[in-house]
Amino acid sequence: MAVLETVAPVRHARRPAPAPGRRARINRHLLRLPFYLLSLTMVVPFYWLVITVFKTPTELARTPPSFVPHSPTFDNFYDPDWSPRHIDPGHLQGIFQRFQVDFGFWRFLFNSLFITTAITVGSLLICSLAAYVIAKHDIRGRRVIFLMIIASMMVPWQTTLIPNYVIMRNLGWLDSYPAYIVPALAKAFVLFFLVQFLQSLPNELIQAARVDGAGEWRIWWTIVLPLLRPALAAMSIFIVLAEWNNFLWPLIIVQSDEMANLPVALARLNSYFAGPDHQGAIMAGGLLASVPTIAFFLVFQKYFTRGIALSGLKG
Repeated sequence: MAVLETVAPVRHARRPAPAPGRRARINRHLLRLPFYLLSLTMVVPFYWLVITVFKTPTELARTPPSFVPHSPTFDNFYDPDWSPRHIDPGHLQGIFQRFQVDFGFWRFLFNSLFITTAITVGSLLICSLAAYVIAKHDIRGRRVIFLMIIASMMVPWQTTLIPNYVIMRNLGWLDSYPAYIVPALAKAFVLFFLVQFLQSLPNELIQAARVDGAGEWRIWWTIVLPLLRPALAAMSIFIVLAEWNNFLWPLIIVQSDEMANLPVALARLNSYFAGPDHQGAIMAGGLLASVPTIAFFLVFQKYFTRGIALSGLKG
């Protein structure tokens, strides 16, 4: 009697399905892929800026260009071997040797630092005081005033260049620090942001201070300003970045090299010294101009996030 042997079908082992946590991480990375690609458009130019600073004049003129400095040098900042009496193509003026003004490139760093600090502090104080009056005081025409301030944000700022220039000229402020600072103190967006933030704060704190006999100035200084700290920190980032990189208005009012800020000084440097050999010093100036803003953002980014979250402007 024949024995029929049955062979069981061979089943191929299936791969285990990815864990839910792993799948979620993959989906998050896929969603972030456009942002990763977009970040390359900012990282690659900054990388090129950094490597150009440390290249020699010979390497700067090389074709095709190198993406890693072969002989890193700090001569683009200051070249001790450069001499105006002996012209040597291998030794050019560093960024701290190029300007014939007192203190050289440090003067432009001081101008930008002083102007940016003065505008930031002055704008935040003035706008916080105005926001306190609009948000916490029942004055006649408050809504109309606030709407007019918001409407001014729709006017292109370029339209105010000629009127502001005429005012500065009539006041005799051209080529001076007041011409930088005074027209930039009034900022409608900062006021709008602070008003939105103050409207979310309880009125009982201010009323309790009034009951205790505190005046309006004391309430603003001891209660309102501390409560506005996250919003002020968030707005300070926008003001610092805008004023540090401001170019058009300083270009109009500046008549001497001593009063130029960093963007104007770098633009003049690029026009005076053309050619690939001089790009190292120009890039060194750009690197020195960008480092303070990057450091400022890294220090205050947590306040920026908190200010946006608590202001009532989040989506």
